[in-house]
Amino acid sequence: MKDVKDRNNSSSYRISLMASGELRDALTAIEEGKGPAAVAALMAIDPASWQAIEHRLAAVIGTDLRTLLLRAAEADVEAPAIG
Repeated sequence: MKDVKDRNNSSSYRISLMASGELRDALTAIEEGKGPAAVAALMAIDPASWQAIEHRLAAVIGTDLRTLLLRAAEADVEAPAIG
């Protein structure tokens, strides 16, 4: 029961507005194939926000950002082209 309670208590895990923008920019850069820009955006995220992002991902989807991105890349390669 304590584990569920801890996962639902996100008050100590806050993602800064700047970090959320950097994460969005990183994901956009990845989608556009701009690896260096994605890395720069991810490196600009402050440690407290990183911890909050990891906590949120683990609670919502049960994994970390790296695993999520790898799964998305695999799904993109396996998906048939449209058009």
